[in-house]
Amino acid sequence: MRHEFEISHRQENEWTIVEIRGEADMYTAPRIREHVFDRIRAGHHRLILDLLGVQFMDSTGLGALVGIRNLIAPHGGELRLAINHPGIRRIFAITGLHHVFPIYETVDLAKAAQ
Repeated sequence: MRHEFEISHRQENEWTIVEIRGEADMYTAPRIREHVFDRIRAGHHRLILDLLGVQFMDSTGLGALVGIRNLIAPHGGELRLAINHPGIRRIFAITGLHHVFPIYETVDLAKAAQ
């Protein structure tokens, strides 16, 4: 089974925005971790994960996000999520992770939040 998946990043002022499209699951979570960990190791500690193009996320995808958060925390970094898919937002609410991650409807709102 082939999963459509894309990951890229761009710099916008002090924010590194990592855009993920497709599914965040057991097949793609290692690629997500590797891509974001590379950004952190390069000194980018203010990250917005653009999950607007993610249609499905399983526990492995959630675990990857928690791992990213744990890696960035010792650097005094910040991790924000942009999620507008109701099903994905519901996963964060059910698991209580909406208390752990700041979640915004758009990347622009995530960048502008104080």
